[in-house]
Amino acid sequence: MSPTGFAYAVQANVTKKAEVERLFVKTEQTFGRLDILVNNAGIYEYLPLEDITEEHFHKQFDLNVLGLILTSQQGAKYFGSAGGSIINISSIASTATPATGSVYNATKAAVDAITKSLAKELGSRQIRVNSINPGMVETEGLQALGVLESDFRRQVEAQTPLGRIGQVQDIAPAAVFFASSDSAWITGETLHIAGGIH
Repeated sequence: MSPTGFAYAVQANVTKKAEVERLFVKTEQTFGRLDILVNNAGIYEYLPLEDITEEHFHKQFDLNVLGLILTSQQGAKYFGSAGGSIINISSIASTATPATGSVYNATKAAVDAITKSLAKELGSRQIRVNSINPGMVETEGLQALGVLESDFRRQVEAQTPLGRIGQVQDIAPAAVFFASSDSAWITGETLHIAGGIH
């Protein structure tokens, strides 16, 4: 799609500061300004305690936490005097803390803490920072991992008051809300969208 359209993508490894800087330079060149940053890059892998390795730890923390910090750091430089909105995609794993997810759960708890901290730090610049914490959502990633046809999915659905996993369209309106002026006096919040599961 053209720069005036609704879709735009530049590939960048968000765990590398130089690539993040390039991403924002290209964004400014294409659009002229930055109003909204959605930190949606993430990875998850569940392992029991005895199988956790340094690689497992750093792979998730580097992308889920360091990547979010680097993009927020760079993005904050590009918001104008009117401020903007940073929307972090976290997970109910930060509070539901499922077994064998200690590293992933910790990354998402870190996202929630960073959201609250940055909301306080960036508020004077009119930059709002909020977090969306979805439950299990039907995505291409889950499809590729075979989770959508698994007993795990059925277990999650059985524990969810609304009886199903989420769809992308369940999450997108919340991101639009946090991106819009309708949420102009909301910052530092985490919104759980998980069909009632906690």
